[in-house]
Amino acid sequence: MSRTTPAGTPLGDAFHVYDTTLRDGAQREGISYSVADKLAVARHLDALGVGFVEGGWPGALPKDTEFFARAAAGELPLRHAVLVAFGSTRKAGIRAEDDPQVRALLDSQAPAVTLVAKSDRRHVERALRTDVAENCAMVADTVGFLHREGRRVFVDAEHFFDGYRFDPDTSLRVLDAAMTAGADVAVLCDTNGGMLPLGLAEVVREVADRTGFRLGIHCQDDTGCAVANSVAAVQAGATHVQCTANGYGERTGNADLFAVVGNLATKLDMPVLPSLSELTRVSHALAEIANLAPDTHQPYVGTSAFAHKAGLHASAIKVDPELYNHMDPAEVGNTQRVLVTEMAGRASVELKGAELGLDMAGSPEAVSAVVGTVKEREAHGWSFEAADASLELLMRGALGEESPVPFALESYRVIIEKRAGADAVAEATVKLLVDGERRIATREGNGPVNALDAALRAALEPSCPWLADVELSDYKVRILTPGGSAGTHAVTRVLVETSDRRGEWTTVGVHSNVVEASWLALVDALAFAALRTRTPAPV
Repeated sequence: MSRTTPAGTPLGDAFHVYDTTLRDGAQREGISYSVADKLAVARHLDALGVGFVEGGWPGALPKDTEFFARAAAGELPLRHAVLVAFGSTRKAGIRAEDDPQVRALLDSQAPAVTLVAKSDRRHVERALRTDVAENCAMVADTVGFLHREGRRVFVDAEHFFDGYRFDPDTSLRVLDAAMTAGADVAVLCDTNGGMLPLGLAEVVREVADRTGFRLGIHCQDDTGCAVANSVAAVQAGATHVQCTANGYGERTGNADLFAVVGNLATKLDMPVLPSLSELTRVSHALAEIANLAPDTHQPYVGTSAFAHKAGLHASAIKVDPELYNHMDPAEVGNTQRVLVTEMAGRASVELKGAELGLDMAGSPEAVSAVVGTVKEREAHGWSFEAADASLELLMRGALGEESPVPFALESYRVIIEKRAGADAVAEATVKLLVDGERRIATREGNGPVNALDAALRAALEPSCPWLADVELSDYKVRILTPGGSAGTHAVTRVLVETSDRRGEWTTVGVHSNVVEASWLALVDALAFAALRTRTPAPV
């Protein structure tokens, strides 16, 4: 059997970062991990340096049983983490060694086991339909059996805080049964997620003083306080904290692993992971596996976590980034961004230019032109904060650079034809001047934008071979109502995301006609692609 203590973390076994994404996190609505997904998640968490990875409930769920079997067969070599199987105590009235669920925990070959145990007398009597004495015997028997079999055992005291408020003696009696039988950590669970930080910390401190047990914490986020509650519990004496990646979990979720770790490491100077530099990358990778969009406003790891929009902020950041950042974003693998919007001032444009490699600070007239254009356009529905490529083209134009658009438009036309019993088909024709040559191309598509893009490419490809690597990867439309217009008279904003072998970029177009708005965004997308051909790809 493999080791039962985490390896490679600075605090070793003195402090546990325990991840339950694959069990508690998987209870989030909309998440359904395959076994391959679960193995991939575990590998990412191990590489991050998490101390314990809870893999699921073997014996209760076939996928979890298969996961542990494949892990035991060698598909999950772990460098840092200890693999943990989750399960329940024996049923009332039978021996632990005769309970098939308990046996499944042993069969999983996981070196550590977490048992869920009722610690609220109301749950013992109403849900388990037994008495406190038998519940404690169930806990003690199961912990003792697994301990004698060489497993490291943690006990999740379910509904602990609610139970402690109702009948503290019963809740402490359950902890005592677990720890006396050989459990390593008594994990206090805010299962209903109703606690607030000060009250929770007071209970943790009191339980630590009364028992002397090693305590852990597991918080749900129903009050929006799971991260704060977890940190407060650590400050009150807990040395084992259970979290999920990105806060995934049932109802409103669990304590977010990345926010908890970020707070412990950067605010309390607790080196709980080997390094924080991979937090952002791993957060986004795990969101991808879960098939969920990353939370852009997530603390520490969200793309907006260090993004500054207000001109006042940008002015201060220009002097010293620490004036409006609570830490260096690079510590957690993130980056600072400056958003240029109608709220932006000169400092925002100068900082954004520096971010894009442009010396806007050396050209005050260009800065004024960009600020004025952005404010004027945003008043009519444009938005540049999600369209850096269009913003860069605007900045380069203000600096006097020649437009990288590889053609001059003579005209375009789009026709939609719908025949009875058949799908509607779009046909687009473009007439361009390319290198002094008049070119005409017509193409069909499954919609007007698709047809227009195809026709434009057909006309340009003979002189722009780099177009073969350029793909339109996303297309978003939003209907706006500036000036009180509405319905069919509303203004349309189009965002086009384009990619090549080196990366991706986003452009924007706004017009009362959705096709024209799309055309403007498409032209910017190809202009930016042409601009990229002037810069060699990084080695």
